[in-house]
Amino acid sequence: MDKELKLFTRLERKKQELDVLLELAAEGEDVAAETAPALSDFERSLNDAEMQTLYDEEDDGRNVILTVHPGAGGTESQDWAQMLLRMYLRYAERKGYKTEVLDMLPGEEAGLKSATVRIEGENAFGNLSQESGVHRLVRISPFDSNKRRHTSFAAAFAYPEVDEEIEIAVSPEELRIDTYRAGGRGGQHVNVTDSAVRITHLPTGIVVQCQNERSQHKNKASAMKVLLSRLYELERKKKMEKFEKIEEAKGEIAWGNQIRSYVLHPYRMAKDLRTRVETSDVESVLDGDLDDFIKASLVQRKTSRRAD
Repeated sequence: MDKELKLFTRLERKKQELDVLLELAAEGEDVAAETAPALSDFERSLNDAEMQTLYDEEDDGRNVILTVHPGAGGTESQDWAQMLLRMYLRYAERKGYKTEVLDMLPGEEAGLKSATVRIEGENAFGNLSQESGVHRLVRISPFDSNKRRHTSFAAAFAYPEVDEEIEIAVSPEELRIDTYRAGGRGGQHVNVTDSAVRITHLPTGIVVQCQNERSQHKNKASAMKVLLSRLYELERKKKMEKFEKIEEAKGEIAWGNQIRSYVLHPYRMAKDLRTRVETSDVESVLDGDLDDFIKASLVQRKTSRRAD
């Protein structure tokens, strides 16, 4: 409540400052230099206040564990998955979020086979939960010597980070823990010890892994954090019957399941298939400018809940 009160107080103060400037302008004073930035600042504050009303689910304020996976298609899709990961890291940077790559398995030629990132910041899960799903890219393939157009798929899945307030019961007998040597493309930084950790939750079949740290202990702790978040999200989705479980969405990273398309050829367009929001500035979107897409998705979520 204190946070909302401070936000309202700040918005009211900015409005009063803008009202004074508009009154001076009406009286013939030359305040154009002050009015333009004040109006822009007020609009930003108004948008922030509107966004705060959209974070109305219990887990929206939590940090997020984000995973990225390529679809079928080998190097082409793996390169797209890496582009998608970069988009979310740039989005996090724009929002002032902290990021930590927990695990990344590079592709054989380019891109990545999988990646897991922890993102910390205000309403991180509320925002990035709207990005869960399949993303489609259409472009002239840089890996095709004949310069043909290719369609690639990759998927992102967001899980709320489990903190100490949430108790998830996991018995040691339910876990299979394997250690292995961290992978990579070679070089002096490749780990030569079995420090990477893979944890399999036997009842659900969920598999998580971490190889970012040189310490096996740290990798195990990070992997457990990801596993608990995955299990918590699974239970959360089970309680929300009108939503499909995230795990079911992983069945096919292909046509028919995408939430957004990014077209770089023969025209340029990024379009969300849920909200119909679109833009021709695909470069900015791929550089992390996702606010319009995420806001529209949050508005749609709130509207659909009211309809129910």
